[in-house]
Amino acid sequence: MAPAGWSATPARSTYDVVIVGGAMLGSSTAWFLSDNPDFDGSVLVVERDPSYAQSATAHTNSCIRQQFSSALNVRISQFAADFIHNFRDRLGGDPRVPDLSIQSYGYMYLADTERFADVLRANLAVQRAAGAATRLLTPDEIAAAYPFYALDDIVLGSINTVDEGYWDGGTVFDWWRRQARERGVEYVANEVVAMTRNAAGTKVESVTLKSGETIACGNVVNASGPRGARTAAMAGIEIPVEPRKRFTWIFTAVTPLDRDLPLTIDPSGVHMRQDGPTTYLAGGHADLDPPVDPEDFAMDHALWQDHIWPTIATRIPQFEAIRVITEWAGHYDYNTLDHNAIVGPHTRVSNFLFLNGFSGHGLQQSPAMGRATAEWLTYGGYRNLDMTPLQFERIEQGRAFAETAII
Repeated sequence: MAPAGWSATPARSTYDVVIVGGAMLGSSTAWFLSDNPDFDGSVLVVERDPSYAQSATAHTNSCIRQQFSSALNVRISQFAADFIHNFRDRLGGDPRVPDLSIQSYGYMYLADTERFADVLRANLAVQRAAGAATRLLTPDEIAAAYPFYALDDIVLGSINTVDEGYWDGGTVFDWWRRQARERGVEYVANEVVAMTRNAAGTKVESVTLKSGETIACGNVVNASGPRGARTAAMAGIEIPVEPRKRFTWIFTAVTPLDRDLPLTIDPSGVHMRQDGPTTYLAGGHADLDPPVDPEDFAMDHALWQDHIWPTIATRIPQFEAIRVITEWAGHYDYNTLDHNAIVGPHTRVSNFLFLNGFSGHGLQQSPAMGRATAEWLTYGGYRNLDMTPLQFERIEQGRAFAETAII
């Protein structure tokens, strides 16, 4: 049974656009379509779990950064930052919409080898050329600004405190979905279980819902997160995307830090940041990082005790005495080829569009990705940021567009 406010049955038998997945990226696309005066088509969003309880959107740490290794990813996040800062205006000045901001305590990458330091230096050049405010810090400069770190093994740090930190992704998601529905985008509580292509295999003609309906479609958008490979397979398409488990803990410290903790990426890969006035967040994954079932959200309690806590306590000695408040496991839609998103149309099934493989960047990239997908659906090309380097052609050719700055 569909929850209150939702129907399980589409009102029509054909739509110009069917979006598979109604979480952050699906709703971003739906909203940008509804906001574009040049788009006058019908849109159906099919969401298998309208509670979103197991979605990547619900499990996100809701962070944003510009410290990437590719200029395109920097610019994608810069658009997101602009969108957040001007959220109410972007949503038409709707007085119901709150003003939003970014808690810009920054990302702090710590390098413990000259090789890693060289990566930070190379990334800095890319980021600064794109307009980011990234700067490098020596260990002495890090200690002066953040005296709580233990830095005996650190040779260099990289930080940007302009539009890097935490933002309220949940509010953006709620308003995208709400406005899209108010403007006529239809959301149904159902699941796409099959797709039918034309005889030539060049187009998806219809999708079949779990409840049995067959819905004709002009275009299909795969916004199904960690289930993206399963959705693509319905159209006869393979993509190198798989669910990878990521763990998060929220904790308090007996002796709190005397200033905000940047989102710190330890050389081990463990990350931690300020979460509230007196709470902190830590996250990571096991060394063995296999694909998991999309329904597997079991915690790995030994990971905290044996790896995460010892790592953060070594880096910040004040974190030796802490108390865990809550914890959860979520999933990345992990692109095993190059850790970058796959967007835009398939090379052969021309009306099948991807929004997959974000490898942990999906929430912060959702404004630019929704806009770009809506542009493609409306104009057959991109009008703002050129997302061509992220399209499926590189997957087909095995040609990585690598992003080295992943967490």
